[in-house]
Amino acid sequence: MRRILILGSTGSIGTQALDVVRANPGRFEVVGLAGGSRQDLLEEQAAEFGVEHTALGAAEAEQLVRDVESDVVLNGITGSVGLGPTLAALRAGRTLALANKESLIVGGDLVTAAAAPGQIVPVDSEHSAIAQALRGGERSEVRRLVVTASGGPFRGWSREEMTDVDPAQALAHPTWNMGRMVTTNSATLVNKGLEVIEAHLLFGVGYEDIDVVVHPQSIVHSMVEFTDGSTIVQASPPDMRLPISLALDWPHRIAGVGRPIDWTAAASWTFEPLDDEAFPAVRLAKRVGAAGRTYPAVFNAANEQAVDAFHDGRLPFLAIVDTIERVVEAHEAPDELTPATLAEAERWARDAADRAIAAR
Repeated sequence: MRRILILGSTGSIGTQALDVVRANPGRFEVVGLAGGSRQDLLEEQAAEFGVEHTALGAAEAEQLVRDVESDVVLNGITGSVGLGPTLAALRAGRTLALANKESLIVGGDLVTAAAAPGQIVPVDSEHSAIAQALRGGERSEVRRLVVTASGGPFRGWSREEMTDVDPAQALAHPTWNMGRMVTTNSATLVNKGLEVIEAHLLFGVGYEDIDVVVHPQSIVHSMVEFTDGSTIVQASPPDMRLPISLALDWPHRIAGVGRPIDWTAAASWTFEPLDDEAFPAVRLAKRVGAAGRTYPAVFNAANEQAVDAFHDGRLPFLAIVDTIERVVEAHEAPDELTPATLAEAERWARDAADRAIAAR
């Protein structure tokens, strides 16, 4: 039985992880829960699963990781505040089931240096797909990674057509049910840019060998192309419980956690190139990732400020990525990435983003 500590238990990833645990009695034991602001739901979860150790907020979650013995820490916290719990889990020798991509992207070398080989298991459906496909060949045989994107609610729209997008439209994702930040990031494709950086850090593949392709059906979750010309895909109906279950018990699969594809029904899967002009976030993220040091942290922090401003009615939709680029271009990264330089860069980026937003 694996002892599971779930951070972000009251959010989308956390509640679906508890669905997996609930459906598989005897396979997992929940030893700790950390929620966001919903104390009522956290208390209900703790009562249902008999959990004595709980916390609210990222700082308390980090302490919970240090205090509670577990085999797997599922980090489902949203935002860069998840970095502390991520590092704590790695330093404690836990398997890290990582849904909080921001902590890896922001922490960069700080996180990868703290991780033993195989200690980080991705929860994002795209990176879970790549991890599964990579088991089909040697690392030296990989030619490139292909990360799929649904295209979000504005797939096929021109930049001009997105001029007057409002928050309700941005949150109307055609495939996934996610929180406000991630759903908005999917609409701007900032999320896909973050996933490209995450793929580079997880799998050690150069940015020039990581591509994004739009696949609106969200059945193929990503692909690995090998040097012999073959491509291995991971395909399943969209259901986050599948990659969550794999991360909780990697590399073992849990029977019945998701429904299979119905091969008796006619279906079409389509793939389209990414429109970099309408959605420049991926191109910008590759530049940021290649620059390294504190640039990814600045990219992420500026985005978080811009997304909040968009939902508050203080920033147009298209200005989200414009603001990120403006802040990134103004940033002067220190020579070394340390916890101190990272914290300072994040503070600077949030202030710079706020100033840029106020000046519009």
